[in-house]
Amino acid sequence: MKTCPSCVGEIEKEALKCPFCGEILNKSDQPQTKWYFSTTIVVIALLSFGPFALPLVWFHPRYKTTTKVVVSFIVIALTVWFCFIMKDLYLQVLEQAKALGLF
Repeated sequence: MKTCPSCVGEIEKEALKCPFCGEILNKSDQPQTKWYFSTTIVVIALLSFGPFALPLVWFHPRYKTTTKVVVSFIVIALTVWFCFIMKDLYLQVLEQAKALGLF
């Protein structure tokens, strides 16, 4: 038996994770996440590429399913909204060009 360094609970000698506090005992055994799964990279990708960055969200090992669904819904809703805004903007520019006699 050994003691957990976080909660000082008695745990088995071979344990990799404390059953009381959930702390991983040997940090070298903890799987390292890829650089592209950092939250900063995911946010930058979503802001830059919109729905094309959603696979980064869905394949992220630490995000829960509800987080993935909510982020996907927000990104898709914003994309549709921006498409409608761009369509209206295009029609306004076209109208202004016709008023100036360019078309």
